[in-house]
Amino acid sequence: MKLDIYQIDAFAENQFEGNPAAVIPLVKWLPEATMQAIAEENNLSETVFFVPTGNGFHIRWFTPVKEVELCGHATLASAYVLFNILGCKEEVLSFESLSGELLVTKNDNLLTLDFPAQPPEICSTPALLSSGLGKTPIECLKHDDYVAIFANEEDVLGLTPNNEVLMQLNLRGVIATAPSSEFDFVARFFAPKFGIPEDPVTGSAYTQLMPYWVGKLEKSKLHAKQVSNRGGKLFCELKGDRVLISGNAVTYMEGRIEINN
Repeated sequence: MKLDIYQIDAFAENQFEGNPAAVIPLVKWLPEATMQAIAEENNLSETVFFVPTGNGFHIRWFTPVKEVELCGHATLASAYVLFNILGCKEEVLSFESLSGELLVTKNDNLLTLDFPAQPPEICSTPALLSSGLGKTPIECLKHDDYVAIFANEEDVLGLTPNNEVLMQLNLRGVIATAPSSEFDFVARFFAPKFGIPEDPVTGSAYTQLMPYWVGKLEKSKLHAKQVSNRGGKLFCELKGDRVLISGNAVTYMEGRIEINN
């Protein structure tokens, strides 16, 4: 069995920026074990699969070690493939997922994800989090991930995580974030228990970050940067219980993989 595969740099204006995702369009679902094995072989933070439905697509995302319920950059990459390579003419793409319906629109080169907001709640700072990050945040919140708030961008840039410690936390991962002089805020994301020591750009994290920073900065449209080594810029807007997350994407590779039945 041969499958087309595209590697797309999401939330990137140029190659070798943003977060690379492997995108594999399917006619029908493969066995889950096969999709997980492909994701492990690709060894990217996400490999995404989608199949057509009556009114859009059903989408699933796999890290090298397990399936996840929501992924932003790989959804952006999937929309990029559909709009720019496979020639979809729809104005809005609808993806059915484990997190409900996800919409993506295209405006020139900018793609916009329409995701559910996930407001984090204030919590006490776990000792494992402080130990794992090597620094105690000034505030801690949680939803799907722990959200560690720091005083400034330099604190976030200076973190040297201990992944063996962070793996012991009970949530998906840790988002470290702070206000920024150039952007409204910056962030980094660590999810070692999902096989992702540090994710280059994490679209789903902004469903948690936006409700927090909109409340702090008192404006609904924010410009953010994920300050990983590759880096990525995001334009975000909080609209009611939805978060709009916009960014660019570029093609790195088109190819074909062969699966032995």
